[in-house]
Amino acid sequence: MKVILLEDVKKVGKANAVVEVSDGYAQNFLIKKGLAKEVTSANLNDVKLQAGAKAEHERRALIEANELKNTLEGKSYTVMAKGGRDGRLYGAVTAGDISESLKASGFEIDKKQIVIANTIKNVGIFKVRIKLHPKVSCNINVEVCSEQV
Repeated sequence: MKVILLEDVKKVGKANAVVEVSDGYAQNFLIKKGLAKEVTSANLNDVKLQAGAKAEHERRALIEANELKNTLEGKSYTVMAKGGRDGRLYGAVTAGDISESLKASGFEIDKKQIVIANTIKNVGIFKVRIKLHPKVSCNINVEVCSEQV
């Protein structure tokens, strides 16, 4: 029996693929669990429409990521952290701190997207990478300033 997979199924195929499986496996497992549906012209058309919509969504996400990269690239953002007089911080600057600084500047960047190469424990200017999309990333400068306690 030919079925269209709705999700990835191990040792069978990837989502949206048309595969040939035994009738019992298709009826009793794949279709019953909602992992596949029978091949009909209407179902094939639905899968093609969904694939097209997903591709369009990915294309738009890539364009938005490139626009955001052009806006963020090379700019400097300030993070305030508690520290002593000698330029050492009492803690470390985290991705969450940098995310809050970017939100204050009007950019919604999740802390999971921020990659800090080395821990930031001193006052100064550091390069930080931001992953905006699997294919797009940019570097920003983070200026760490100390709040005297």
